[in-house]
Amino acid sequence: MKNDIISLVRDTLVEAGSSFREDKKAAYKRAIAAETNEKAKWVLQTVLENAEAAEKNHSPLCDDTGIPHLVLEIGPDCALSGRMLDDIREGVRQGLRKLPGRPMGIMGDDSRRIDQSGGLNPDPAGVEPAPILIRRCEENVLRLHILMFGGGPAIRAKTYRVFHKHNTQLVLDEIVAWAKESVAQLGCSPCTLAVGVGRSHFEATSLMLQAQVDGRYDKQSEMEAEITRRVNEANIGPLGLGGNTSVIATFMKVGPQRASGVRIVCVRPTCCFEPRIATVDLEQA
Repeated sequence: MKNDIISLVRDTLVEAGSSFREDKKAAYKRAIAAETNEKAKWVLQTVLENAEAAEKNHSPLCDDTGIPHLVLEIGPDCALSGRMLDDIREGVRQGLRKLPGRPMGIMGDDSRRIDQSGGLNPDPAGVEPAPILIRRCEENVLRLHILMFGGGPAIRAKTYRVFHKHNTQLVLDEIVAWAKESVAQLGCSPCTLAVGVGRSHFEATSLMLQAQVDGRYDKQSEMEAEITRRVNEANIGPLGLGGNTSVIATFMKVGPQRASGVRIVCVRPTCCFEPRIATVDLEQA
């Protein structure tokens, strides 16, 4: 079982970093067919061609190969041990070497890691994954989702409070305003907007992560569709070249809310290659 988990995680990380899901490929093809701006159409075609080549060669979609972010789903009768978590981390290390990931890990103590004076770890496995997010699922499986997060979207993301004034539209207006600003500054667009709405900064950010796991390009809620439409109306376009495809889709997850005048919102404008995600079942009960 140990070797199975390690190899499954290793290969899933490579898949996440080197391929588009089928629903994302279909979304790009729809966008290409609908785009009237020739420069924008060319960008969309080039991104899709790049993704197809990366998948064929099992090579990275982007030179910023990303930081592993893991979501682990546990069924009602499944057990998770510390040793299994160790195996998952080992699988991540092996996957980063196999992809290969770009060496981005900074060495040294807390201060040296902040100011980068500790030097760069030459091993791709020196890139530590983010803390694992664990949630329950109804199926009796231990299911792992691996997402590779690039630096550009992190720079342009925003997590802050919104005064809702008992009006959902005001929250959507703020999300659209943030998205227009961040998409215009990101550069490597079109984006998939990932949005989480929660009671705290931690919860909103974790919901943003879960939105990317659960989101589908072929199924958009009314709020998701409205955000996508309004940002696209800004005519930013792929790479900022204009056109009606600034955003391919919006993935939004709204969590429990509290009796309060504010909602904490996290908006991440994922780049044209994100969400870079792959999923594997590690164990069945």
